[in-house]
Amino acid sequence: MNDAQQTARTATQHGARSHPASKPIRWAADVVGMMREGARVRLDYSARSLWRVDRMIEELRREGTPWAAAESVVRGFGAYAGEVIVRASGGDWVSSDGELWVRTPDGRYWDPIDEARRSYAGDGSLRLLCLDALGDFAPAAPTQSRPQGAPPPGPRSA
Repeated sequence: MNDAQQTARTATQHGARSHPASKPIRWAADVVGMMREGARVRLDYSARSLWRVDRMIEELRREGTPWAAAESVVRGFGAYAGEVIVRASGGDWVSSDGELWVRTPDGRYWDPIDEARRSYAGDGSLRLLCLDALGDFAPAAPTQSRPQGAPPPGPRSA
């Protein structure tokens, strides 16, 4: 199963996706496939994977890749970051005046495609955007459980 099919299947599992979601889902799937095939980098739609995406955008900028050559890839990276936010938060893609935004369940709007453009210009980060967007939606860190009434763990002896 290719990445576009996997993305469509995942979108179906998460419920019907709105029409505005069709383009960014496709752009995200395209960049995931391109990264896997061309750069041997696996993107898994996790917030952690956006660190790699930020590095790839930085590398494009450092190499002096002209905007005309980088534009569709940068847009795909932005769409990928948007999908990370949508999947982690339960949000959705919305369209307004031809622009695509991610709306998180708390009613806030995020523009990951523009953030990707800003990253290419040296003034943005998809990873940080995702951290801001997911704030309350990020899964809690696992806690170590202990029996009720047990004392907290003390320092370990060597």
